Amino acid sequence: MSDTLIWISGATGGIGLALAQTAPFADARIITLSRREHPDYETVLFDLTQPETYAAVGESFTRELANFKGKRAIFIHNALYTHVGFVSEGDPAAAAKAIQANAAAPQILGDLFLRAVEPGYESGLVQMSSASARIPYAGHAAYSAAKAAIEMWVRVVKLELAERGRDTWVTAVRPGFVDTPGSREMAAVSARDYPAAPMVAAQLAKGGPQVFTPEFAARQIWDALLTRKDEPLLYFGKAVVAAAG
Repeated sequence: MSDTLIWISGATGGIGLALAQTAPFADARIITLSRREHPDYETVLFDLTQPETYAAVGESFTRELANFKGKRAIFIHNALYTHVGFVSEGDPAAAAKAIQANAAAPQILGDLFLRAVEPGYESGLVQMSSASARIPYAGHAAYSAAKAAIEMWVRVVKLELAERGRDTWVTAVRPGFVDTPGSREMAAVSARDYPAAPMVAAQLAKGGPQVFTPEFAARQIWDALLTRKDEPLLYFGKAVVAAAG
């Protein structure tokens, strides 16, 4: 039985996959949370946009932690639902899905994890955020609002855990500008729907030290979690795309 149990959502590529591959614990057991089976790791199937599937994630937390005798249990919520477009334009159903997936799901899944953990081992929750939590990008209203919300959620939950005398740590992470499939998808979006897209594309093409590989970003995150996990926000790099507003 592994001493370390780590759930990671959105680990089929990008930062999530890199976090799974670079976990700094010997023989860590990785469980991915995704819409499809992972070829290398255990998988719990769920869909951010379908709340009825969240129960499977909660059941995994409860089942695996019921008699857990290891050293640590960690949940990293990294998955997101990509959606861009100006408010009041585009498909309202798609906008509603984005709000459910990026604003509601992180809080619900985080709550399920915190209900399942028990004293006797280290437990921690990581909510992936973004510079969009503080910088307004046209076309990203729902996403930016979701990231700002999860950072405040983390701050409040930390207060609540302390009030109850629980030692589970909770933090949000802004990983910096990372060259991921998601970043490249955003770079290809119409500038009418996401005016920052050409700048994202230019920065990806230019590269440089402020454009991180997923592996570099993941190692930075793990290093910080080993030393600064009690901080409410861990952030890396800087926003390389200028925003109006």
